[in-house]
Amino acid sequence: MCGIAGFAGIQRYTPDAGALLRRMCDAIRHRGPDDAGYFVGSAACIGMRRLSIIDVAGGHQPMANEDETVRVVFNGEIYNFRDLRQRLRVAGHRLATSSDTETIVHFYEERGEDVVHELRGMFAFAIWDEKRERLLLARDRLGIKPLYVWPHPSGGLAFASELRSFLTLPDFAATIDPDAVAAYTAFGYIPHPASIFRGVRKLAPGHRLTWTREAGIVESEYWSPARPERAIEEREAVAELRRLIDESVRIHLESDVPLGAFLSGGIDSSAVVASMRRQMDSRPLTFSIGFREAAFDESPYAAEVANALDTNHTALIVDPDADSLVDDVVHAFDEPMGDSSALPTYLVSCLARRDVTVVLSGDGGDEGFGGYTRYIETLSGVPQLPSLLRGSVRALASALPLVAPGRNWLLNLARSQRGRYASTVTAPVRASEGGVMRDEIAERHPTIDHILEDVFNKAGARDFTTQLMVVDLLSYLPGDILTKVDRMSMAPSLEARVPLLDHVVIEFAVSLPSSLKMRDGVGKWLLRKAIEGTVPDTVLTRPKQGFGVPLGRWFRRELSHRIDQLLSPSSAIYEFYDPARVRGIVSEHRAHRRDHSGTIWRLMLLDLWLRALGRGTIARAVEPRDFLAEYLDRATS
Repeated sequence: MCGIAGFAGIQRYTPDAGALLRRMCDAIRHRGPDDAGYFVGSAACIGMRRLSIIDVAGGHQPMANEDETVRVVFNGEIYNFRDLRQRLRVAGHRLATSSDTETIVHFYEERGEDVVHELRGMFAFAIWDEKRERLLLARDRLGIKPLYVWPHPSGGLAFASELRSFLTLPDFAATIDPDAVAAYTAFGYIPHPASIFRGVRKLAPGHRLTWTREAGIVESEYWSPARPERAIEEREAVAELRRLIDESVRIHLESDVPLGAFLSGGIDSSAVVASMRRQMDSRPLTFSIGFREAAFDESPYAAEVANALDTNHTALIVDPDADSLVDDVVHAFDEPMGDSSALPTYLVSCLARRDVTVVLSGDGGDEGFGGYTRYIETLSGVPQLPSLLRGSVRALASALPLVAPGRNWLLNLARSQRGRYASTVTAPVRASEGGVMRDEIAERHPTIDHILEDVFNKAGARDFTTQLMVVDLLSYLPGDILTKVDRMSMAPSLEARVPLLDHVVIEFAVSLPSSLKMRDGVGKWLLRKAIEGTVPDTVLTRPKQGFGVPLGRWFRRELSHRIDQLLSPSSAIYEFYDPARVRGIVSEHRAHRRDHSGTIWRLMLLDLWLRALGRGTIARAVEPRDFLAEYLDRATS
């Protein structure tokens, strides 16, 4: 695992190119505390910070081909690298290391930009081809690893694993994009290709980009999760899924450093750990975090699974100083992120990092196998009106007061089926819908019925249930879940791997008929069948529980003064939000008239992030902090 950064074709950087490259990489040293490497050329500079996982001694980057005309910097892991190395030897390549990185540069020699099709894993890489004076950037199929691109006004471009690298460049204007703030308000994250900074975009999952002086920037998609439905019997599908999960977990176990797993006791993490146990000679190290409030504590379920599978389990029940912890979380994100489950993800990452450098996680099971309850909610309960009637119902609902009984039901009735789903994953932006954005910004943002429309169109002609899963794979998964896991694990320099998001597993999952994923109101039907008998029965029968935090209590106690700070007229958020509307939702929340905790959390995180940006904190690497040691010291004093 690493962080990468660099630039190409920016002539004005030439006199200070080496120093600028080092500053870009130093800003992400938390992603790679073990090593650093740089290449400074006449037309391009590429660099990296390395967290050494495979070939610890020999995997130094940038890595070059035999005649040093092609160089690569790489963030991620290539799980089929042993097979690739053998093929390269047969083709006559001389391999100087035992690393997976070297396979990328040599297969680029063989296949050019189609090298991406050879790679099975998580990756973001940059290849500089000296002969062609061409830069190739690529991001893995599901967007597990991040990659940002800043097209430079002079015609070149800069790239980085995190936005904080751009903040070190002398002519980078960190101008906040109001449209990105509106998207953040709606989703709780900023969907690709946008970023919080105007002019910077995320390279989309499954995309590659080339830059040359002649052609400039050319971007293309090389993979999509959308797949036609296959005809398959349930028994055959169960056997194939078991095989694919075991194969994926096996290749994800490749590591030259200590490895473990996150274990919540839910279906996904239990499936991964059960497969690890079957394939490892030693007891897997597993880790879980619990809160003292029972409603947010999954640790008993994790302990039950750990005991049944005989893992070496470490659990910590915490009542953390949320006020102190939130600043660490804000700093670890290079752009605002409103998912409150980032806090327990950060805590369990810190816990695991004490013993291991790599963890396997169960993320991806919900998106691939139909696990979210919102799928069922969208597909049932409200009749689908003809499009001609929806406008009239919407007008009727909009004329009612925001707190009028039945107003939300009417609004939902007025939406298309796609719009209903969008309403389950977004918060309102417009004042007429209960949002708090300034009108001039909100009016540019799509209505809920149109949010995700482009993503739905990419989902193909499959049944609506499968479309919902593909939409999540293309949007919520990379924008929220994988961003959260990447930044929260990288903050303590921990590599998180996601076997259920191996693209071979996902291609199989998406191709299945929806009846094998959701049946009789139960999600993950096939995944449940595939792990039946390998995990405790309670894992399969217990209702789904999210990885949440006690926001209600925190807002009443530890974080109450943060809300007061949010209401200060000096807050930078009021460039984007209407102060009276913000005061209104805070007043309603504090009076227990309506629960606005999700919206208040997003506003508070944005406020804190903008303050950190103003102080220059976001431009600096995340400093190591043993939060758990501090917590244990307080608990025992």
